Amino acid sequence: MPTPERLERIREHDGWLERWRHDSAACHCPMTFSIYLPPQAEAGPVPAVYWLSGLTCSDDNFRVKAGAQRYAAEFGLALVIPDTSPRGPDVPDDPGYDLGQGAGFYVEALREPWATHYHMHDYVAYELPTLAETHFPLRPGARAISGHSMG
Repeated sequence: MPTPERLERIREHDGWLERWRHDSAACHCPMTFSIYLPPQAEAGPVPAVYWLSGLTCSDDNFRVKAGAQRYAAEFGLALVIPDTSPRGPDVPDDPGYDLGQGAGFYVEALREPWATHYHMHDYVAYELPTLAETHFPLRPGARAISGHSMG
């Protein structure tokens, strides 16, 4: 599994909020995700909550607006926050806000032009947890999932 590239690192509530990019095998493009590692992660692996954001969001919305890092630090939980869809110049999009980049709906697309990149179910259910549990101090298999709207 390729090593992700760290884009940002911010100290919050005695833990670390980081933003990462990696080449996704599921989505066939670079994908971005954020992760909050609580202070307890410095002593060993912690459980993780995967947060799926809603329509038109990115990983940035939840990590900036929700304030969940304070509670994650209190309870010793990592937060893993994927982008809501594949993005980039080679990724199909639609002029409407409710289809395409920013609106991946966490599904496996079967028809073109979406079928190459829109494999968000496989990304969220398999690829991202494997990557996160390989590269970060997360307790393997100790994960929950939550979200809002489309997530």
